[in-house]
Amino acid sequence: MSEEINYKNNPLNGVGLKALVTELVEHYGYEILHAYLNLNCFKSNPSIESSVKFLKKTDWAREKVEAFYMYQYKSLPPVSSVQFHIPPRDRIVSDDEKPGEPAKLSLEDAEKQREKREKKAAEFKKTGGHKRSKSSGPQRKKPSGTKSKSNSNDPWGHWKK
Repeated sequence: MSEEINYKNNPLNGVGLKALVTELVEHYGYEILHAYLNLNCFKSNPSIESSVKFLKKTDWAREKVEAFYMYQYKSLPPVSSVQFHIPPRDRIVSDDEKPGEPAKLSLEDAEKQREKREKKAAEFKKTGGHKRSKSSGPQRKKPSGTKSKSNSNDPWGHWKK
């Protein structure tokens, strides 16, 4: 039994990449797009054609722009944890979720977000990717065996008698 998935509520349904980028650039401008998305295609010599060319070749960047379009420009509620790893174009938007007014974005807010991301990245690097908690659980105890000093280099020394 094949169930047909309804993508008609997804704001990206029927919207081409060029139209999407044009709409975002006309509303926010290149400077704000670069500040929020941190993509150089919106910074160095920006144009719609060059941005579209880059985004067509780079999946992760295209998905980042599409997510920005859906959740900032169209103001949809945040995605559920189930659909988080699905590309924005493939996400299912329920019937009760309707696009709203575009979010009002500023360069000051973008700077605050960037600082927050940098702080998180520094913490991630500092801990080696692991979150540290106050109680890290039960600690392993070293086996309490009586090793003689002469057998300390021999891994089987404890078992020899």
